[in-house]
Amino acid sequence: MNCAILFATALLTFATPAVSEGRAKIGEGRLFNNDFLGDGKDRWHTGSYTYSNIRAREAYSGTEAFGDLIEYRFRAAVIAPSRRSAAPGDRPYAGTLSLGVHTHFDYGGTQVSLGGDLVAIGPKTGLSDFQLAFHDIYDLPNPPYVAQQLGNQVFLNGAVAASRRYALSDTVTVRPFVEALAGTEDLLRVGGDVIIGAVGQDDLLLRDVVTGQLYRATEKAGVSGMSYLLGADIATVFDSRYLPQDAGYTVSETRTRARAGVFWQWGDDVSFFYGATYLSEEFQGQSEGQIVGSLKVNFNF
Repeated sequence: MNCAILFATALLTFATPAVSEGRAKIGEGRLFNNDFLGDGKDRWHTGSYTYSNIRAREAYSGTEAFGDLIEYRFRAAVIAPSRRSAAPGDRPYAGTLSLGVHTHFDYGGTQVSLGGDLVAIGPKTGLSDFQLAFHDIYDLPNPPYVAQQLGNQVFLNGAVAASRRYALSDTVTVRPFVEALAGTEDLLRVGGDVIIGAVGQDDLLLRDVVTGQLYRATEKAGVSGMSYLLGADIATVFDSRYLPQDAGYTVSETRTRARAGVFWQWGDDVSFFYGATYLSEEFQGQSEGQIVGSLKVNFNF
């Protein structure tokens, strides 16, 4: 499975300059995650930011063929140990930067996402220096055990996901999905989401790596109001390079996530999203799960 995903990823990545010809930006997605917006304990999945640039020849319809719509994705993330436990009892600090290319297309009524990311981990990403400087400026406690962070490494991640949209009414949809990831983490995941409300129903929705929250990469004009999101999933985990076995870590064989959020759209120029996600324990010795908050604010004037 891993080889197949990575092979498809490599083909897509290297073919991108040719297939992107004639495309224009039709949307963009952003999502900021931080546990300060959740349980506020500054640990584990403590912060991340994702930006997605969506390019196509036509506006999003949901009926695109393979390669018609391309997402260019940038992501930065910090994982930190808890202040209550000394490393190596807790997970190691890790700063991560990634650049990726993904395509989203329809296959017989199933929405498929396929692509890959080049991922860099370690002090050369500059994220640990950035976090230390930020904490100094705002007189916050420094993150613990930065000196023992994971060393510099580069990985190629592959990802494939499939989901279907079942409309219970004009404003209520159920979206089950399956997903496979290979690279920095190898896992299989299954879950689903419910959207209640008009906002977001016809948009391209992307799934955040950490929380699984759906964030809007296109915003349909003429829709306003609020929509509520509920979702959950469970994953079987085979390996994680963020928790190296040769350093004595044992990954949890399963992970669960439960999330809720709200889309708010005020006309075509102002939108807002907030969500909260419970993440279960990811390694043996993790004392409990955590709650991460997610935020997006969009003003176009």
